[in-house]
Order: sequence, then structure tokens, then C-alpha cells
Amino acid sequence: MKTAITVLLLIVATLVLSAPFLSGEKPAVKPVTGLPWQIEVLPEGNSRVFGLTLARSTLGDARRQFGMEMEIAVVAAPGESGALEAYSSSVTAGAIMGKIILVADVRRETVAQLRQRAIKSEYMDSSTRKYSLHPDDLALAWRAPIAGIAFIPAVSLDEQTVLGRFGDPDERIRVDERVEHFLYPDKGLDLAIDSQGKEVLQYVAPRHFARLREPLIKTSAANTHGP
Repeated sequence: MKTAITVLLLIVATLVLSAPFLSGEKPAVKPVTGLPWQIEVLPEGNSRVFGLTLARSTLGDARRQFGMEMEIAVVAAPGESGALEAYSSSVTAGAIMGKIILVADVRRETVAQLRQRAIKSEYMDSSTRKYSLHPDDLALAWRAPIAGIAFIPAVSLDEQTVLGRFGDPDERIRVDERVEHFLYPDKGLDLAIDSQGKEVLQYVAPRHFARLREPLIKTSAANTHGP
């Protein structure tokens, strides 16, 4: 008797689970989240993208989000004190593959101390140097809040795709013959389209958008009017 009841229950459960397929209904599909254009504007001039809240989430939060293999270092161009950055050459943002760089919000004095105690330094390109942190400084570094995010998608973005996904920008600034920036201050986004290279998406909290726009204005003016 118990065996018959068990078999009957299994048959009923199978029919219930297969009902959507038998009726032609499609099973529910979980929506994709964490895409580059899914920017949530928050109160007080903040925003969230890739599951991270600018100026609140930490580099450690990003590491847990994108993978524990993420690297961290002080990165400095010639003549500059540098910035504390975490980066990964291969991440998935929703369904979009790419590279990601996260810049920490730390005091200049702290960056100088991390750089001074670095265990080694090496060139990243012809001039920029990377300073590997001392193990004793890693815990402090991963706790640093995120000031900005740069995402470089593996796929190329043209103007039509950008306008379709992100909408019309508030402003467009061309800095040279190759690169044009699409500015979305309400979202804290600067999207640079390079006709001969990779596109770069830079995110900051909207209240800090001047940090992205002002250097572009200076570069554009310098290239337009010359020395």
C-alpha cells in the first residue's frame, strides 16, 4: 500500500513540474543583472553599478564580486604620486566580458606610504609603474572604498549601440580625431568611443562627476587651440 501511494505521489509531482512544458508555457527565465548600462541612481548623489555602490563598497567587495584572483597595487604615471587600484583582466559584467579597474578613495598620504613600503615595482607599459603592496598593507587596502570604476568591454561599441543601451548623453566631447566621450552626469558615467581602439566606460558617484568632465574639457581645449 505504501509503495502504491509513493508511486502515485511521484506521478503527480512529475505532472505538476512538466505542466508548463505540456501547456506550451515557457519556464521563467531569471533576468540578467550587472550589465554595464544597468546603473541605479541612489539618493544623495550616489549610484550602484555591477552590484557595487560607488564611494561605499570596498575593493574587497569588488574582489568577492569578480573573483579572488583580482590584483591590487599602487599604479603611478611619471611625475604622479599614483593611486591605489584593484584590477582584473577578465571579468563578466552580467553577460559582457571585459577588463575592470577600480580606483580606491584613499588619502594621498596613504598612497605614498603604501608605495614606499611596496615589496617591488615594475613597468606596466613604457612609463607607468606598478608597486606591489607589502603583505602587511593588504588588509587595509582591500577595505578602501571605491572612488571610480573603469570597464573595458571585450566587444566593440559603436555610436548606435551606445545610444540604444545608454540613451542620449547630456554632452559629447571630442578630445582628438579618434576619441569622443559621451557624458551622462546623472548616472556618473563617461563612455569613451575610440574609432581605432577599445571603448572605456568610467563610473563615479554622480555627485563627483566633475572629476571626469573637467580633465576632458582641458584636453579638448588644448587639442583644439594648440599650445
